[in-house]
Amino acid sequence: MRRKIPSTGALIAFEAAARHESFTRAAEELSLTQGAICRQIASLEEFVGVALFKRARRGVKLTDAGLSYSRQVASRLDAVERDTLSVMGHHAGGRSIELAVVPTFATRWLLPRLSDFLAGHPEASVNLSTRTRPFLFAETDFDAAIYFGDADWPGTQAHFLMHENPVPVCSPRLLPPGPHTAATLAEAPLLQQSTRPYAWRQWFETQGIRAARDLHGPRLELFSMLAQAAMHDMGVALIPPFLIQDELASGRLVVPVDATYDSGKAYYLMIPERKTEAALLGAFRHWLMAEIAAFVGAPADQSSSAANASSTRE
Repeated sequence: MRRKIPSTGALIAFEAAARHESFTRAAEELSLTQGAICRQIASLEEFVGVALFKRARRGVKLTDAGLSYSRQVASRLDAVERDTLSVMGHHAGGRSIELAVVPTFATRWLLPRLSDFLAGHPEASVNLSTRTRPFLFAETDFDAAIYFGDADWPGTQAHFLMHENPVPVCSPRLLPPGPHTAATLAEAPLLQQSTRPYAWRQWFETQGIRAARDLHGPRLELFSMLAQAAMHDMGVALIPPFLIQDELASGRLVVPVDATYDSGKAYYLMIPERKTEAALLGAFRHWLMAEIAAFVGAPADQSSSAANASSTRE
């Protein structure tokens, strides 16, 4: 059955006219005549059977239906443009990796090192998008993902990267002069991370403390948010030191109790089984594992061995 979809030209003309609320400016942007824009809009209104603009002497205004439709059309045209650029990037002589990655790990650890990989593969590009939870690779364009979890991701091969090892951090102004203990922190305001809701409870249990308010406090999604909140005296946060090296070195954040805990989870590179033989992705995996080994101080062969610990569940 034929799809009930207007012409692309009419949609592009409508999106430009809606954005500017002007047929004249839309015509200038698209290098068309004002009459051509008017005809495209008229044909679109006839197609959908709804008035999209109110015409007046001083110009045009979107109707309520036009405003709603323009938002939907704009988002879908943006998606088509992104998909087109992606196809062009894959098949115009260049190669790329579409990588989903947890946000703070991407900005604080991966991006400062990524130029080294690109220098060794000048024909390639690595496109990053943030995801904090598993998803179905078959329903996305992602080639791989770096995420924090337990590696139980169906249909993928999991390559262990490193543990998180978070420690309590806060502004030096928040607590009175030390020394401090886990019992001290049990009385302090605690900052919670929404993706690790039981982190403080696990930390206190490791220290042999039962804290009455271990699940209470502001909930923030990202480590970068936690770090900012902690620096502004909002409370104590559990953050991996490798993500806040600058803040710790400058003294904007301090570690009141130098103790961590094992959550049983870690950072992994997840590759869908259908992509495991991709050459560029394999080169990226080898580079990433070498960078991890150098960072944590592990021998290269040990890092390689850890990388081969994989999950291939269907």
